Parts: sequence; C-alpha cells; structure tokens
Amino acid sequence: MSSPIRTTRLTAPALRSRKGATPIVAITAYNTIMARLVDPHVDCILVGDSLAMVEHGMGSTLGASLELMIAHGRAVMAGASKALVVVDMPFGSYEASPADAFRAAARLMADTGCGAVKLEGGTGMAETIEFLAERGIPVMAHVGLTPQSMNALGGFRTQGHDEAGRDRILADARAVCDAGAFSVVLEGIVEPLAEAITRDIAAPTIGIGAAAACDGQILVLEDMLGLTEKAPRFVKRYAALGEAVDRAVSNYADEVRARDFPGPEHVYRPRA
Repeated sequence: MSSPIRTTRLTAPALRSRKGATPIVAITAYNTIMARLVDPHVDCILVGDSLAMVEHGMGSTLGASLELMIAHGRAVMAGASKALVVVDMPFGSYEASPADAFRAAARLMADTGCGAVKLEGGTGMAETIEFLAERGIPVMAHVGLTPQSMNALGGFRTQGHDEAGRDRILADARAVCDAGAFSVVLEGIVEPLAEAITRDIAAPTIGIGAAAACDGQILVLEDMLGLTEKAPRFVKRYAALGEAVDRAVSNYADEVRARDFPGPEHVYRPRA
C-alpha cells in the first residue's frame, strides 16, 4: 500500500531565503474556493484587510475587525495547503503597544493556523515587530502607501516623489527589516525608490505598485481577475471574469423565465 503524498507548506523563513533568487509570487484570497484555486500557483496568500472593501463593501480597510480577519483566515487555510498564508492585522489591533500587538497576533495565528501576520508602518512599528519576532510570530511589514493610514496620508496617493518622502520610506524599510520582518511589502511608491530599497535591505521586498525589480509581487485577486469595477493603475487585468459572470447570470435568468431551465437532465424522476 503506497503512502499518501505529503506536501510541505512554505514557511516564513523559507520565503525570506528567496531574497535575490526566484521571484516570490503572492496574491490575496479571502475564501476557501479562491484559496484552493490559487494555492498551486503561488508562494504566499495574503488574507488582506482589503477584504473589508472587496468582500463587505466598506469604503476603506479600517472597518475590518479582528474577528472578521480570523473568519476569513480560517476559510483560506481550509483551501490552501502549499502556500504560506499571511493574515493582516486590522487597524487598531496592534498600534497601542507591543503587548497589545502580541495578544492580537497570537490570537490570529492560534485561531486560523496561519504562518505569519502582516502589519503596516515603518520606524514607529519597529519596536513592535521586534517584540513579536522575539516571541515566535513571523511578521511581514508594509511601508510606503499604507491604506490604514489613508486619513493621515490624505488618501491613496503614490509615495516617494520628493527627497524627504524617499528618505522616510527608505528609513522605514531599513527599520522594519532590522527589527526582524521576514519580508517587506512596498506599496504605491515610485519605481527608483522600490529598486533602491530592494538592493538595500536583507529581507525580500514584495511590490504592489512599486517595481519589477522587487523580490516578489502581489495583487488583489479580484482586481486582476476583472471582478472589480475600478482597479489602480498598477493592476494588470489577467481575465474579465466580471463580464463572464454577468453573461452567465443573464443566460440563467433568461432560461428560468422561459422555463428552459431546469431541463430533463436536471430533475429527478421517480424510481421505477
């Protein structure tokens, strides 16, 4: 009798070791079906707080709660067996103190089984990242355009256009890397800065609206599948599933109204 094939899930240290090697492929997913579909193809699945907007129709990521992130994290873990699953720490769950951050991160990991957490912020979060890393919680950092800070940033604006902004973001990336982040998301920053940060820090960089030179890339799955009405400039649409869904549901509605569905092959006949 043959033994079952065992797959090994990618870990945070293994992903960190990919710095400068094969590019890291990351994508978001928020439910079991999508996680199962993307898992064979990617290295990392992020359960991003963007789910507040994409899945729940909120106006920003700020409405995501810890309970909501846990529920979606569990769903993704049920569908993924190969990729490293990272769950976003929601706004308000980690900023007050390193101890608060640890409690929230520990609950996220224990209740979902995920392999790491992600939090936003640079130099101001370095102490918290170090505190978590020292206690066995792998942290993916996120600098540049940080959506949870949209009110302070004045909206979703590209960062790093002036010297002061470039110096600040570079300092942020260095600080989170030195604090122990196993990777750093670079969002919405000018290309030369993303390239410079990628060369400068030891942790792999994962770009979203950054540069092809980053050590990896991530996109919101619904954006790249064409399921959202509007997508940022940095998104490439790899499919037009929104149009496909519209056609499919329209055809279904037409057939129901014409009594063409269900057909003979879709109904149950009495046993002879």
